[in-house]
Amino acid sequence: MMLLKLLSKMDKTKFSNVVISLTEKRKVGDLGCLIEDLGVPVYYLNMNRKSLSNILKILFVTKLIYKEKPQIIQTWLYHSDLLGLLIGKLLRVPNILWNIRSANMDLAHYHKLTTYVVRALAKLSRYPNAVIVNSNAGLKLHQERNYRPKRWEVISNGFDLKHFCPDPSQRIKLRKSLGLDENTILIGNVARFDPMKDHSTFLKAVKLLLETFPEAHAVLIGRKVSNETPFFKEMVKELLIRDNVHLLGERRDINHLLSALDIFSLSSSSEGFPNVIGEAMACGVPCVVTDVGDSAIIVGDTGRLVPAKDPKALAEAWGDLIRRGPEYRQNLGQEARKRIEINYDLPHIVGKYEKLYEELANGARY
Repeated sequence: MMLLKLLSKMDKTKFSNVVISLTEKRKVGDLGCLIEDLGVPVYYLNMNRKSLSNILKILFVTKLIYKEKPQIIQTWLYHSDLLGLLIGKLLRVPNILWNIRSANMDLAHYHKLTTYVVRALAKLSRYPNAVIVNSNAGLKLHQERNYRPKRWEVISNGFDLKHFCPDPSQRIKLRKSLGLDENTILIGNVARFDPMKDHSTFLKAVKLLLETFPEAHAVLIGRKVSNETPFFKEMVKELLIRDNVHLLGERRDINHLLSALDIFSLSSSSEGFPNVIGEAMACGVPCVVTDVGDSAIIVGDTGRLVPAKDPKALAEAWGDLIRRGPEYRQNLGQEARKRIEINYDLPHIVGKYEKLYEELANGARY
């Protein structure tokens, strides 16, 4: 999401971008289409861990980069960091930057290849011109993993305050589409289906909340967050919360959905700088989130923090905001938006990227 927002706001008179995705278009989902809509070319490599055809795909991307002759290769996430560094050094691209988006990621939940890549990157970290992290938690973690780059840059995620803003009309629209009364309490979660997003804790907390507030409902949004995914189908049935849980899958109208919520909540066991918390806050929605990554820094005193993997604490925090009533939640949401306006306005964040790129590219020749 931050890549999409960065591309949408960069000064087109100074910067020309091309995006290369290691995966196939289907896995990228709507983000690929949204980037293409900006007029930015997107190439999909369709790489697979076990496919010998990856060699041909690496050759393709090497030829593509040679043809484009970029002044900067900016890679995002571990596997891209490794491949981008190797190809960039081979082709003598003047500037190579890594972008790290994780903090406290439990590698036990991921393929062994990812563990090997992360270890290799630590040894290779002195070769890129700079390493960008989007959170202080991510900086600390990778320093502990022996990353030793020439230059660290901490650049937080930014938020488009015109796109993400309070819209009271969405409250009735969403409830009507779900067949609910307009006064129904809605708690929302926006996160792809991934181990570190810990949807299990969220659903267990819903079960506990319904013991006290049986009229409350939960809305979960994100890639593979649907009844077609066995995890959700089975867990919702097992917890007997089917009537109060709405699985909407991947959506493009996140700003409208967030504006319709009473409470936004993220139950992640690991995060770097979670975009969606800032987006919910920009929409004037109070947040209850787990204390991972930079979540505490983002939320400040405008929401609630709870320990990770603690359904009871999560449910109690939701219950506290429900008991305090709509006026309290509205005031808290207004303070949340002000916090985003002051600290994370998108043009300011994009300006930090542009300044870094210009510094590195100044006088560079391919």
